[in-house]
Amino acid sequence: MTPQRITMITLAVADLEQSRTFYTALGWVEAEGGNDKIAFYKIAGQFFALYAKDALITDLGMPIHERSTGTITLATNYNSPKEVDCAFADAVAAGAIIITEPKEVFWGGYSGNFADPDGHLWEVAHNPFWALDDDGQLIGGT
Repeated sequence: MTPQRITMITLAVADLEQSRTFYTALGWVEAEGGNDKIAFYKIAGQFFALYAKDALITDLGMPIHERSTGTITLATNYNSPKEVDCAFADAVAAGAIIITEPKEVFWGGYSGNFADPDGHLWEVAHNPFWALDDDGQLIGGT
């Protein structure tokens, strides 16, 4: 067994249909198995899910504190600053909340941040120290 892995990331969302619309506008394609409480997206050996917040609360058997949203940042990396600018523009056109416009950053890359309709933070970045394959997956690394 390999413990250092993630097989699914789930975000609690207030309005599942609004979130589905947002991620569809970003170009995400929903996988089979979803329903009126959850949507699944297949991503490179993992699933990404949007789960209606009230249904997740029922599933967990405990409340989700409002502070829990936004305490992590999800990121997608691109091969160039131009690709970052395009991805950021697509997110804004889909209804993203602008957090920081893409710009050169202190660690030597190029990065911008936005939030989805529920405030989940996303970073779009170009890291010149990382290589990506044709599918946008990281190559190498330790």
